[in-house]
Amino acid sequence: MSQKRSIFEDVSDSGDRQKAPAGAVGVIDRHRKGARRGIRAWLAVLFAMVVVMIVVGGLTRLTDSGLSITEWRPVTGALPPMNEAAWQAEFEKYRQIDQWRIDNQWMQLADFKEIYWWEWGHRQIGRVIGLVWALGFAGFALARRLPAGWAARLLFIGVLGGVQGAIGWWMVSSGVTSGQEVTSVASYRLAVHLGLAFVILGFIGWYILLLGRPERELLQARRGKEPRLFALSTGLMHMALLQILLGALVAGIDAGRSFVDWPLMAGQLFPPEAFSLTPGWINFIENAGLVQFMHRVWGYLLLAFAVAVWLAGRKSAHAATRLAFNALIAAVALQLVLGIVTVLYAAQVHVAITHQLVAVLVWSLILRARFLAHYPLKRSIREG
Repeated sequence: MSQKRSIFEDVSDSGDRQKAPAGAVGVIDRHRKGARRGIRAWLAVLFAMVVVMIVVGGLTRLTDSGLSITEWRPVTGALPPMNEAAWQAEFEKYRQIDQWRIDNQWMQLADFKEIYWWEWGHRQIGRVIGLVWALGFAGFALARRLPAGWAARLLFIGVLGGVQGAIGWWMVSSGVTSGQEVTSVASYRLAVHLGLAFVILGFIGWYILLLGRPERELLQARRGKEPRLFALSTGLMHMALLQILLGALVAGIDAGRSFVDWPLMAGQLFPPEAFSLTPGWINFIENAGLVQFMHRVWGYLLLAFAVAVWLAGRKSAHAATRLAFNALIAAVALQLVLGIVTVLYAAQVHVAITHQLVAVLVWSLILRARFLAHYPLKRSIREG
């Protein structure tokens, strides 16, 4: 006489009940396992370091420290000046550029050291990130613990990091001038530099999310993908990246300190002399009024679209996805408030850097919401 079966029991073709041994994995995971947990932890460290890099880079810009080191020495530059003569030599190099001649002739050596340490620290973090990536990638590769298909992805992160270092010097070199009346880096180069930092952060974050679940689970989850919600969140991600680039343009020309009223600008809906520079196109990257106006308006549009995406996210069949979009809209609203406060306080350092840090939070939450729209977390019958 056959016994009653539980609907949760696995049934073989022969009709016999079988229980999967603890820790059993599918064919996909068995062949692609690698050191997923270890790689994920390594990427999490890199993610945190890139966030620190972004914050220190923002502080370097806000303190006008970025031009204090006038040479690009990727290896030998890792060591700061070790004695008074070396400090004097570095200070003398700085005194040859326009920024010192026009803005900072009041500086003594002690003042120079303060801005030097900010820029040196920013570059040093970049070197450490490169070292952590290289050691981690080499270690996992030599141990043959890279999951199938992941070598190219992880190598790509390293390549982007190298490109970022070169772009960093390309940016700094635009301000290391003599006799050209230039006292800061080119704002569009700063935007490229910051934009690539967020792109790198995005790839690392996406890979961390992918490695957080087994391959078989990702394949199953993909069947429940919500295409419309994924497309909307992808659009929001691109809008957010453009807003980050506009924010970099604002920072590059100190536009945040030029108009400190809100919602108007110098008492007007549209800033005065918005097209005062020639040629006309240069106003879009160097006119403080027009650049801040673009940043404000795009922020309003971003919020409006984020609300639309959130309303779509609320209709998701998956609780985790709905929660992710709730967190996203809360962060976007907070960022808008911080943007207004940054304007009203003339981009004071602590307010402006908080605004930049919350941009990282918004970016991360957009990535997570987008990921869950693509790979939803389903609740099992037992959980439900």
